[in-house]
Amino acid sequence: MAASNTPMSEADRQEIVLRRPTLEDGAAVHALIAGSPPLDVNSTYAYLLLCHHFAETCVVAELDGKLVGFISGYIPPAQTDTFFVWQVAVHSDARGRGLGTSMLRYLLQSRNIGHIRYLDTTVSPSNQASRAMFARLARDLETVISEQPLFPKSLFGEGAGHEDEMLLRIGPFH
Repeated sequence: MAASNTPMSEADRQEIVLRRPTLEDGAAVHALIAGSPPLDVNSTYAYLLLCHHFAETCVVAELDGKLVGFISGYIPPAQTDTFFVWQVAVHSDARGRGLGTSMLRYLLQSRNIGHIRYLDTTVSPSNQASRAMFARLARDLETVISEQPLFPKSLFGEGAGHEDEMLLRIGPFH
């Protein structure tokens, strides 16, 4: 996940358009994720499904007609008070503007998830940019962030080279 903890300026907000994804965004989302290590790259088909089935809980960011940001998320069926953020990607052309945080706020203010009390996500221990972004979001929302193990690297299979994925929980929201 590529993130920044610098807030977007008014000029940056005017250039960048945040909106729900459409099917036509699927291939561009795949390319953005592929160019955003350390994110795990899924198939284009998976991103088409996200843009179609989960458009209400995902967001894309455009800069001069180019897709420069994407967040995928969903509400787990067994945790209807929780919004799970799966992937956050910000293109290098749009970094340093606080775009990751702005996309998260866009989603949290959506009428479709306005009832949630918690935001959950998984972040590997070495992904300091993501950790800083989520810590800032918790501070901005005047709530706490907690961390616990969720997916140990052993679950990813031998030789996968994947780190542990720690569950970060932000909330409760007021």
